[in-house]
Amino acid sequence: MVLGLTAGSVLTFIVKLILLTLVLWIVGRSTVGGDKAKFTDAFWIALIGSVVGSLISQWIPYIGFLIVLVLWLALIKHFFDTGWLGALGIALVSVIVWIIVAAVFSYLLGFRVAELPHMPKLTIA
Repeated sequence: MVLGLTAGSVLTFIVKLILLTLVLWIVGRSTVGGDKAKFTDAFWIALIGSVVGSLISQWIPYIGFLIVLVLWLALIKHFFDTGWLGALGIALVSVIVWIIVAAVFSYLLGFRVAELPHMPKLTIA
């Protein structure tokens, strides 16, 4: 086990990365258009934002959240070739879509796709 990584945690990260990429790509295409929002761009936003964001959040506990927020907006702004307000709009809609997707997958698969506050684990009886 390297750095506390297990097969389950790696699989969970990959599933979250794929879902987040799809959400960013769909929201980005509907907001800035298909020529600016490419799937590979959405993948890089999701990968860099997830990895660097989690590292910053762990190293800088309180202010880290604001730094990570600016990081995500800067990544969206850069890769989707939009302004700061466009990046904020894409980020807000992506969060809403992510919550819906996470709830649906949690219900269908019986495990939490995202750790949201007060989100119960839904299981199929």
